[in-house]
Amino acid sequence: MAQISLKNVSKLYKGGVKAVDDVNLGIENKEFLVMVGPSGCGKSTTLRMIAGLEEVSEGRIWIGDQIVNDVPAKDRNIAMVFQNYALYPHMSVFENMAFGLKLRKYPTHEIENRVHEAAEILGIKRYLERKPKQLSGGERQRVALGRAIVRKPLAFLFDEPLSNLDAKLRVQMRAEIHKLRLRLQTTFIYVTHDQTEAMTLGDRIAVMKDGKMQQCADPITVYDNPANKFVASFIGTPPINLMDGRIIKKERKYYFDEGKFQVKLVEEMYPTIAPYEGEEVTFGIRSEDIHNKLFVSDAPPENVIKATCEVVEPLGSEVYLHLNSGRNTFIARVGAHDRPEVNRDMDLVFDMSKVHFFDKETEKTIL
Repeated sequence: MAQISLKNVSKLYKGGVKAVDDVNLGIENKEFLVMVGPSGCGKSTTLRMIAGLEEVSEGRIWIGDQIVNDVPAKDRNIAMVFQNYALYPHMSVFENMAFGLKLRKYPTHEIENRVHEAAEILGIKRYLERKPKQLSGGERQRVALGRAIVRKPLAFLFDEPLSNLDAKLRVQMRAEIHKLRLRLQTTFIYVTHDQTEAMTLGDRIAVMKDGKMQQCADPITVYDNPANKFVASFIGTPPINLMDGRIIKKERKYYFDEGKFQVKLVEEMYPTIAPYEGEEVTFGIRSEDIHNKLFVSDAPPENVIKATCEVVEPLGSEVYLHLNSGRNTFIARVGAHDRPEVNRDMDLVFDMSKVHFFDKETEKTIL
């Protein structure tokens, strides 16, 4: 079993810098957990503490039913794949993949069997006699994966393994890692700053900021029901549109007043939003929930706003419209053939069943 648990784990460096702050996290056996967040948020430090490459300042880490705070990295039976591949340049691919097994005194025939098995899985058998300098970035990454696979560890830890690859190769390697996970049926913990990788790979996403865990849930929950303003803005491309305004009540109906427009809230929101009547809040709406009124036949008039289209960005299957309400700029993601004229006013419809509100002080989600 490769259940991994972190209980109140913190990492303090000299000078009182707290890189990881009271993290609680449980990773189930055979789960693929992605830790995501901006640079410096503490995700790689957390991974390195699980691996045993960093000491835990506070709290405890379990692998299975064993507390591993004082267990050396080499005895934790987990394998780590690094951002820079960490291959030995003077060794062949075979020697790189076999190196860890040789250190652990495995028999020669078992080393050969494991290396060839991993090379077959990764499609790199024809490269076994080559040196790393003779390989492309994607091929080197496969060798790094192979070196981890041959150990047959309880869990795999990945520290931004695709960040050195170009965009096309990243897409390809994401698919390869996903297939590898399905084939190996073991626990994966994957660190990235790329929210697209997080959304496509993870059973769950753990979002971090400033050393603290912000939210941990499956990708759809994190996207549709973010815990706070940071999570909402970090997950999603393009980022969620955020606007400050006030909650007002007219004729027993609640509205969000942006300053240049007002939109009516759906009735299911009334009980939760009522305490904020007259207060400032942050309003959030994703780009795909803003529509051109020309293509919405039954648009409620109270959800229609006017805005100026300042930029049209065609992206093949869809178009990004950069819009200006007169007070805020925001982006709508529309169909490929919906291309209004630039610098012209247009009527837009907000899907008010999909909007988010955030408390101005705490930045936590209200709805």
